[in-house]
Amino acid sequence: MTDLIVDTHAHIYDDDEIRYPKIDEPYRPGPGIGDATHLLRVRHAHGIHKVVLVQTGSAYKWDNRLLADRARGLQDWTTGVCNLDPEGPESVVAFTRLVAEDNVSALRLEATADGHYDHEGSRRLLATAREIGAVICAHLQARYLNELDQLLTAFPELPVVLDHCAYPEGAAGPDSDTVRAVTALAKHPSLYAKLTFLVTKSEQPWPFADTQAIARRVLDAFGPERCMWGSDFPCELWLKDRATYGQHLAVIREQMGLSPAEREQVLAGTALRVFFSA
Repeated sequence: MTDLIVDTHAHIYDDDEIRYPKIDEPYRPGPGIGDATHLLRVRHAHGIHKVVLVQTGSAYKWDNRLLADRARGLQDWTTGVCNLDPEGPESVVAFTRLVAEDNVSALRLEATADGHYDHEGSRRLLATAREIGAVICAHLQARYLNELDQLLTAFPELPVVLDHCAYPEGAAGPDSDTVRAVTALAKHPSLYAKLTFLVTKSEQPWPFADTQAIARRVLDAFGPERCMWGSDFPCELWLKDRATYGQHLAVIREQMGLSPAEREQVLAGTALRVFFSA
């Protein structure tokens, strides 16, 4: 196939822990896995047009130096999604600087440590994203979807991408409470769905029929023009031995029965509009 492909979910790592120190007890790949050289090999092997680099909170938390260096250094074919403390007093300034100077186009918004998603700090960051023309990636569990609904109502024109579709469980099926709550949010025209759960939330072997059914339900609710695919790179870490990069991609390209028009949007069109202003 000759589809244009944009990978909207690649975590980036580096073995240099002096220049890029990791948090205590990080979730890390093996040596040489997940770094820029590895990503470049994968990109060439699978014909990936562009890549969205997502700050790796489980390794670097709020320290975006590696993300910024790679997004800036690989700006011909990447953009970055930073991760900042929603309650941090310097987060608005840092977000603005990263977008202006480091080829960052989005911020990954997390819940607070005490369990809030819609709060003063998050609203400051959403207001900043609106002002500087950036995107919000909503990273949250299903229990926070009602608070996301409130934020989407308050910022109706701000593009927001729902990371991993709030982690729907394949075993619970396409009629689960999580899937119902996610699809209900399709009423917000500025919300986009990231179909990155096909492997990680499946209880079945490749080609993951249980999560395919959920993805189909999300596609029907949002429309392909508001859905996008991401690999969970490095797949050796995040997908383990359940699927390779190529197998994950093949679920969307070959196994789900998408029409050419649907495939074009999910694999590239939506992401190009949202993250690359194309």
